[in-house]
Amino acid sequence: MAPTSALSGSTDESARQILDAIESQFQLSNEALIEIVEKFLEDFTLGLGEYNHPMAMIPTFVTGVPNGKETGTFLALDLGGTNLRVCQVQLLGNHEFTLRQQKYRVSEALKTGEATALFDYLADSVDAFLTELPPSPTDAPADPFASSNSLELLEPTTDLNPALPLGITFSFPVEQTALNEGKILTWTKGFSARNAVGNDVVKLLQDAFDRKHLHVRCVALVNDTVGALLSRAYTAGGCILGSIFGTGTNGAYVEKVEKITKLGDAPARKRGGDMVVNCEWGAFNNTRTTLPTTPFDNKLDRESINPRLQAFEKFISGMYLGEITRNILLSLVDAAPKPLLFNGRASADLNKHYGLDTAVISEIEEAWETGRNGSIPESKQVHGSNSTQNAAVLTNGTSTKSAPHFTEVDKLSAEDKSRLERIRNIIIQRLNIDAADVSLRDAAIVRWAASLVATRAAKLSGSAVAAILVQTERAKLGGGLVPTEEKIIIGVDGSLIEHYPNFNAQLRACVRGLVGEEVEKRIDLGLAKDGSGVGAALCALQATKQGH
Repeated sequence: MAPTSALSGSTDESARQILDAIESQFQLSNEALIEIVEKFLEDFTLGLGEYNHPMAMIPTFVTGVPNGKETGTFLALDLGGTNLRVCQVQLLGNHEFTLRQQKYRVSEALKTGEATALFDYLADSVDAFLTELPPSPTDAPADPFASSNSLELLEPTTDLNPALPLGITFSFPVEQTALNEGKILTWTKGFSARNAVGNDVVKLLQDAFDRKHLHVRCVALVNDTVGALLSRAYTAGGCILGSIFGTGTNGAYVEKVEKITKLGDAPARKRGGDMVVNCEWGAFNNTRTTLPTTPFDNKLDRESINPRLQAFEKFISGMYLGEITRNILLSLVDAAPKPLLFNGRASADLNKHYGLDTAVISEIEEAWETGRNGSIPESKQVHGSNSTQNAAVLTNGTSTKSAPHFTEVDKLSAEDKSRLERIRNIIIQRLNIDAADVSLRDAAIVRWAASLVATRAAKLSGSAVAAILVQTERAKLGGGLVPTEEKIIIGVDGSLIEHYPNFNAQLRACVRGLVGEEVEKRIDLGLAKDGSGVGAALCALQATKQGH
């Protein structure tokens, strides 16, 4: 049987004081969340009014979203790493689509050679894909006139064999100036192809298609978050926000063009209507004047490859939650005069930078939640300064006045001890810590730390969603009725929202606390899968509607 105590001489009271001091730094009262939303709204306005603001608020020149009735066949090209992906999406017109896809490896020589060779390879891959997976007889080129919407559609073409429209998801920094134009600013992720920076990525690709005599036309340059919005819009009949809560985080939403004042006298602004805006909210509050920064966050930022940048992303994305948790655990291993965790010993894995993957803390949460009666009380997830109070969240969901402190393992039920035993085994296996150094109390502390970090991330994610609702005049901050019964359709994607236990529920609870139950219950929040593939094809659909 695992030992139940590993406080190594520290009194329970002194240990609790240390743990409670850490916990207090991760608490977010509703008042603090309101302040964060207000800062979001301020940064939205600044980003919509001027270029080169940290909250970039990038105009995408997508001026409408699909309604699910459109039909046609569209291609997508997704380039962002070691592999590129070619997709063929057939829209069926009933909110459903079929997807064919193939991955192709990008060699190091192509990544670092001439841009012409790289883009020729992209064109060759599309050619190979179309040869291997030719359109079926029922496939047809895009028909942007298949359904009505608010967009002004093109006059019907007389071309009996129009080129297949393609959207490209290009996951590198780009200055986008039109739906089908974007200048490459720099390469990242190991790419350094020569004579590409400063050139239009769409033209580079189209020139390659033309050299290969491919009957394909690149009509749209796409961001994966915009793609998530479009993907959700097609399957749900509309969407006002696409958001990513995974390895990274971002949001794209439908904004009134009149609010995008930095467009100046551009034709897009003169036409009015709506436009999808890519927030790039991972860079929100890089100064950290509003975000609830702790020493554990500061350590992560200082040791990161991009210090003082992407602040919001470092608080909530899956890439970082495990590392923040690891920083907490090591502070307890190193606590003086007596260690509070693992008998003061850490494994090589725990000592390694990013040695605790967010997937492991998700597994720990899952081990705790499996078989529990009920889940975290939603009222505990938003209101008050003690919303993740250790006993309420970590034991049986009852009031902290009657529940034992989470370190009082001896007072827990046999069922809860069994869950802690599962967590103990995960710690031993995943972090390679000696079993003799991992007690049930250690397991409770690890789960507590993971919960602190993830709960804060879910609340901050909820604050971003709430800010969009207020920005688009679908809600009032602090609650209050907005004169509409409109269903609010939101598309989400990413490992946290899809797999992390209770993340979705905590996000929604935060939104409810910020804008009221009447608004929150009208939110239809659903998965928008494959924004970089299906979403890019749907952006090609929108491009055909807009005349590209």
